[in-house]
Amino acid sequence: MTATIAEPNSTQMERDARLVNARDHRIAPGEIAIGVIVGRTSEFFDFFVYAIASVLVFPSLIFPYVDPLTGTLYSFALFALAFMGRPIGTLVFMAIDRAHGRGVKLTIALFLLGGSTMAVAFLPGYNEIGMSAAWLLALLRIGQGVALGGAWDGLPALLSLNAPKERRGWFAMIPQLGAPLGLIVAAALFAFFMATLSREDFLSWGWRYPFFVAFAINVVALFARLRLVATPEFQELFESRELQPSPAFATLFKQWRTIVLGALAPLASFALFHLVTVFPLSWVTLFSKDDPVRFLTIEIAGAMVCVLAMLASGLIADRVGRRAVLGVSAVLIGAYSGFAPQLLNGGSLGQIVYMLGGFVLLGLAFGQSSGAVNASFPSEYRYTGAAIVANSAWLIGAGFAPLVALTLASRIGLWSVGAYLLSGAICTLAALAINKEWAARAQQS
Repeated sequence: MTATIAEPNSTQMERDARLVNARDHRIAPGEIAIGVIVGRTSEFFDFFVYAIASVLVFPSLIFPYVDPLTGTLYSFALFALAFMGRPIGTLVFMAIDRAHGRGVKLTIALFLLGGSTMAVAFLPGYNEIGMSAAWLLALLRIGQGVALGGAWDGLPALLSLNAPKERRGWFAMIPQLGAPLGLIVAAALFAFFMATLSREDFLSWGWRYPFFVAFAINVVALFARLRLVATPEFQELFESRELQPSPAFATLFKQWRTIVLGALAPLASFALFHLVTVFPLSWVTLFSKDDPVRFLTIEIAGAMVCVLAMLASGLIADRVGRRAVLGVSAVLIGAYSGFAPQLLNGGSLGQIVYMLGGFVLLGLAFGQSSGAVNASFPSEYRYTGAAIVANSAWLIGAGFAPLVALTLASRIGLWSVGAYLLSGAICTLAALAINKEWAARAQQS
C-alpha cells in the first residue's frame, strides 16, 4: 500500500465526516454486514419504486397521448437511462473519492440519489406541462443513475476480502440480499396504496408517497454507511486491503479484459432479474385482466422465496465453490428460458409457477454474482475495477432488459423472451470458462 494512494482520503472534509459520523471510533465486526445490507436495500428500494411506477403510473401520467403498450415502452426507455448514467457516475465520483475521500463521495452521491428520487414525487404530468414532463423525468432518471454509480463504497469488496476462505460464498451473498428486501418494501407500498385508493386518487397523489419514503430511507442508509467508511478503523482496513481509488480511465484501459469478463459473468442472473420483477408486471398489466395488486402480492412472495434461495446459495457455494454455483445456475436458467415465459399466459397458476420458479433461480444465481472475477484485479485496481464491473454488468445485462423483453414479447411472442434470457446464460458460461482458462495460465506462468 503506497502513501500516494491512501493520502487523498485524508482531506479536511474527510476528517470532518469522521468526527460527525464516528463518535466513539469503535465498530463491532458485524456492523460491516449490516451496513452493506442497509445500503444495498436502500439502493434497490429506489430502483424498484421507479420500476413499478414505470409500469403502473408513468404510461398514464407522462404518456397519455399514446396507447398503453407504447406508453410503457417509452417508460422503459427512460428507465434504461439510469443504467447509462451509472458509468458516468463512476468516473465523476471516483475523482471525488481521490480528492476528498470516501465519506464525502458517499454523502454527495446518496443525497443526489435521494434528491432525484424525491423530486420524482413532485413531477407534474403531461396534462399540466406537456412534453416537458418526459424531459424532466428523463433528467431525474439520469440523476439517479449517476448517483448510483457514485454510491459504490467498497464495503462489499471489504466484506468479501475479510471473510474466512471457507465462508466466502456466504459473505459474497450478503450484499445481494438488498435486492429482494428492497422489492418487498417497494411492492408492499404500491400494493397498499392501490388497494386503499381509487384509481383516480392513486394516479393523482397516491403513487408519490413511495418516492418520499425512498428519500427517508436514503438518509438512514447514508448515516449507517458513513459510520463505517468514515472511521479510522475501517479506513485502515480499506488501506490494508489496498481498496483505494485508482484513476478510472487508467483502470479501464489497463484492466479492460477483466472488466469485460466481470460484466459478462453475471449476465444470466442480471437478465433474469428484470424478467421476474419488472417485465412480468408490465405483461400482466397490459395483456390480462388481472388486478395489479394481486400480482404485486405474488412478487412479494417471490422475493421472500428469493431471500431463502440466496441464503442457500451462500451455503452451497462454501461447499462446492462460487464458480460451480454460477455455472450450474446459468445452465438451469437456460433450461428455464425454454418454457417458462409462456407460463405468463397460463392464468394465475402459470404466473405463480413462473414467478416462484424464477425467483428461486434468481436467488441462487444472483446470490453469487457479486464480484465473481474481482479477485483477478491487481490490488491497486481492485476498488475502482470492482465499481466499473458492477455498473457495466448492470448496463449490459439489465438496463435494457424490460424494454427488449416487452418489445419482443408484444411483437413476436413470449417465446422470444426465453431466447433473450438464454443468450444471457450462454454469456455467463462463456465468461466463466474464459476466466478459468486465464486463471490456469496465470498459475503456470
